[in-house]
Amino acid sequence: MENKEKEQLLYKSRHTMAHVLAAAVKSIFGDDVKFGIGPAIDNGFYYDFDMEHNLTPEDFGKIEDKMREIISQNLDMTKTVLSRSEALEMFKDQPYKVELINDLQEGSEISIYSLGDLFVDLCKGPHVENTKYLRGFAFQINRVSGAYWRGSEKNKMMQRIYVYGFLEKQELKDYLKMLEEAEKRDHRKLGKELGLFFISDYAPGMPFYMPKGVIVKNELIKYWREVHSRAGYLEIETPMAMNRKLWEISGHWDHYQNNMYTFKVEDDDFAIKPMNCPGGLIYYKEGLHSYKDLPLRVAELGKVHRQEASGTLHGLFRVRCFTQDDAHIFLKADQLEQEVKNILSLVDEMYGTFGLTYHLELSTMPESHIGEISDWEFAENSLKSALEHIGKEYVINEGDGAFYGPKIDIHIKDAIGRTWQCGTIQLDMQLPKRFGIDYVDEDGERKEPLMLHRVIYGSIDRFLGIITENYAGAFPTWLSPVQVEIIPISEKFLSQCENIESTLKSANIRAELDKRNEKLGYKLRGAISQKVPYVIIIGENEIQKDVISVRKRGQNNTIEFKLEDFKTLLLNEINNRR
Repeated sequence: MENKEKEQLLYKSRHTMAHVLAAAVKSIFGDDVKFGIGPAIDNGFYYDFDMEHNLTPEDFGKIEDKMREIISQNLDMTKTVLSRSEALEMFKDQPYKVELINDLQEGSEISIYSLGDLFVDLCKGPHVENTKYLRGFAFQINRVSGAYWRGSEKNKMMQRIYVYGFLEKQELKDYLKMLEEAEKRDHRKLGKELGLFFISDYAPGMPFYMPKGVIVKNELIKYWREVHSRAGYLEIETPMAMNRKLWEISGHWDHYQNNMYTFKVEDDDFAIKPMNCPGGLIYYKEGLHSYKDLPLRVAELGKVHRQEASGTLHGLFRVRCFTQDDAHIFLKADQLEQEVKNILSLVDEMYGTFGLTYHLELSTMPESHIGEISDWEFAENSLKSALEHIGKEYVINEGDGAFYGPKIDIHIKDAIGRTWQCGTIQLDMQLPKRFGIDYVDEDGERKEPLMLHRVIYGSIDRFLGIITENYAGAFPTWLSPVQVEIIPISEKFLSQCENIESTLKSANIRAELDKRNEKLGYKLRGAISQKVPYVIIIGENEIQKDVISVRKRGQNNTIEFKLEDFKTLLLNEINNRR
């Protein structure tokens, strides 16, 4: 089976299984259950219920058994198209369905799917034709959680049952194994154990970085600056908060205000920036530009703040303040394809340094957008053309673009197979118009440039969380907060160890001396738990032979080196970021 066919079958199977889940819940808990929605998701499916019974893990087994019983009955999934009045009559006892029907635009097709005579649901489909095609489908209820109807805190809290679902048993087993591994790698747990960061109740969603975490973050920034300097980017810094008038021009005040932190200065409204883009445009507008200046690549490591709901916050993955590695590129239309190639070349280089692979997704015009349709068509066709000419495979996400333009999202894959959306390239033909920016062309006429927004890390904070889990906290030497731990076998060798520490630190190697009056095994276990790349052990034998014994992370044996030889080897590893 081709990958695309398999994906379609998986989606239809998961979608149908959501109906099977709803039918099972109805069968077990009665006809008074009120049904919300039940979509397929990337690891299975869920369904929302409004019911008197409070679901617990003790209910999972009987729900799963009932689902298997329903599947075994070889029930047809039958589609029927209804008029609005017929649909309202059919679902008159299901208030959530009635609300969905009433929200449909006039003239929209209203379809229902019947699962035999067990369950009827308002649904567009698609589904498998009969439950006999689900007999080999592997599923397991994951959890039940609260979920506001339609995601609004103003609405009633429903009970959402999440279910893992895959076409084959082995795929489910592999996924559950991956989850087990992911739990061990949880960056929140590792962040605490390794002394990287913490979140305080005094600042929910706003990380506090500890000294070791600052080292890792600064190394990421140092590498970013080196790469971007070589690639011809200029770095700027713009204010953290700016006047409401700026956000009205950019469109954020109308489209994004609920996610912005606003305050007053004297009689003026201000907002802490949720994005760096408007500041980059103000920088461009400050000077006069010729066609000879383009493409102009302007980068900023800007801290942004977004008012995220407390229930969505998750370690470094979903926060309320973070640093974006933004760049805004001002260019002519005939430079677009080459500039996209240049950006993807940076993506290759930077992600390759971390051993990460990626795939591309092109997202098109969303329902809520600004600008003319013709501009959107030109922008989308331009990005498609650039992707096709550079020979990169991509998928299209219809309607998932930013409100100001289409985008190419870059999804990286980590060590245990999970994908993360980090980098993005967004073509914006709206903000240049809104801000009235221009350049002088070859004929002396003023013309409007195109603008690309792009990030590679995305959020440096989130990227740090991702690579913490990718490496399971065992950062490569160049990123490690402590690169070498020095352990004397006893206190009488402390002075020699201090000399070694001094020698390594003078070469800008992050060395740490364990001066505790503890046994060697205890100290060694501490270094291992902190995932230090190299441990130097010094005792009588090393002093007599004028060597150091080095134990590499993940190995049980030690190797003897002359100190200068080890320093040279280590610097080569660090400087080449291997």
